[in-house]
Amino acid sequence: MHDEFLCHVTAYGMCGGRRVGVPLGTYRAPTLALALWWMRDRALWIAERLDPRPGDPHYPPNAIVPVADGVPDVPGVLRAWSGDTVQQEYVAEELAAGNLVRVATNDDTTEYELLAESVDALRMQRTAQAMATPAA
Repeated sequence: MHDEFLCHVTAYGMCGGRRVGVPLGTYRAPTLALALWWMRDRALWIAERLDPRPGDPHYPPNAIVPVADGVPDVPGVLRAWSGDTVQQEYVAEELAAGNLVRVATNDDTTEYELLAESVDALRMQRTAQAMATPAA
């Protein structure tokens, strides 16, 4: 069982003709349950910032308008993923097995990525690489 997980949230976009990543948060989760909670929380955090709920008292009337029908619904995808128990179980199984988990969605300009991986699996991978490297 993997006991500790490193979680990241990043937004990627184009700037000056190059793909650029902007870190939106990192969390070192001491348990699998907290890693899953943090990923769901960050997915909802992004969704709320991209698509605040109408009627939120923090926004003046008519400040929020619907987007065109052809625009990908990133907030909807993130909200659906965070509420999907089957997906959450899959992520938990993958992390528990030591596998990297990547959840990504994008709109016309930006890709949003949630990553999580076992700290133990990273350590084992680095150790195996170091052992396979011949000494000079």
